[in-house]
Amino acid sequence: MNEPAWQRAIVFIDMDAFFASIEQHDRPELRDKPIGITNGTRGSCFITCSYEARNYGIKTGTRLREAKRLCPDVIQVPARPQRYAEVSANIMQALQVVTPDIEVFSVDEAFLDVTYCQKIYQHPLDAGRLAKQTIQQVSGLTCSIGVSGDKTTAKYAAKKDKPNGLSAVPPWQARAYLHDVPVTELSGIAKGIGRYLNQRGVFVCGDMENLPISELARRFGNLGRRIWYMAQGLDPDPIHQTVAAPKSVGHSKVMPPNTSSLAVLKTYLHHMAEKVAARLRRHNFEARHYLVGFLTEYGWVADKLQTDVATNDGRLLKNIINDFLRLTWRGQGCFQVRVVALDPKDQGHQLALFEQCDSKHQQINHAMDRINQRYGEFTLAPANLLRRSDMPNVIAPAWKPEGHRKTV
Repeated sequence: MNEPAWQRAIVFIDMDAFFASIEQHDRPELRDKPIGITNGTRGSCFITCSYEARNYGIKTGTRLREAKRLCPDVIQVPARPQRYAEVSANIMQALQVVTPDIEVFSVDEAFLDVTYCQKIYQHPLDAGRLAKQTIQQVSGLTCSIGVSGDKTTAKYAAKKDKPNGLSAVPPWQARAYLHDVPVTELSGIAKGIGRYLNQRGVFVCGDMENLPISELARRFGNLGRRIWYMAQGLDPDPIHQTVAAPKSVGHSKVMPPNTSSLAVLKTYLHHMAEKVAARLRRHNFEARHYLVGFLTEYGWVADKLQTDVATNDGRLLKNIINDFLRLTWRGQGCFQVRVVALDPKDQGHQLALFEQCDSKHQQINHAMDRINQRYGEFTLAPANLLRRSDMPNVIAPAWKPEGHRKTV
């Protein structure tokens, strides 16, 4: 007897050890070797590693010294974020052959809704097989795929069948499949929510049926309602194809540990300010409120700052950063910096009658942007950034192949 058509069919794609696999693909001498990816040659911990390294107990976040103890032969490989973004964009574009209904979830993950393609495929698993074949053809890489009737179950199925897996959980089996799974194993349920659920007797997904949905809704709103359905294999979340307008645009940078030089701290913050400003200009945004901060051993020292007018000019951001440092820095050792534009708006507003617009600096910024977009970021840069950090950029978790989240 043929299986009935699924009311909803979701394919989740999770690339296997994505960054490490790209390095092993591009450099044959690294294949079948334990490798770990670090943020530049001076990175002190692995941001990811190959499966060969994982077999020795090495994982994301393992410090280089500890990794060498676990596996003396482990090879440190500096990250190439631009290359990873390029491969990801190629993969996401190629997946259009499976279905046009694609949500890029991160640089190495995607949801495909094949609900309306079921007449093309004999079974939703066939869509998964085509996705694996397509990814192999365009990148030479493997992925793990979960197929189910909702996003949460599909994602969990992929997670449990790595690497290079392909698993299907029919929608009518999803509730039983998740019944004994700890709720904190599901995507999107953070430790805080997990503690809240544990305090109410919910430890595994099957316990959720004893907790009224109204209680979660009162505490967490729509997220609480979604969590209640997620645990029962009924996640209602649709595929999100459009990139929402940004609530913030920011960049951060890890510093050499315990940096206590004001000049170095200022250079790092100015560097991030110019990155934020260039990104705002690239997408025709500007902002008046900015979050600026630096991390010490005691926590973040940060403040929300305001410019006189909405801007995307790094020169004005550096002015408020200098004022911030005069008020807050007392010689503390620093570990990381952050600059974030809050609530950016489209730049297409009309200038107020008495609002001054420095057209000379606008022209300089636009000329600099054109050169940098053609020849590479900071090919042309303000003189005070000549000694900026040479640590490579990283890919944000919210990276997308287009729009304001296409940034490295």
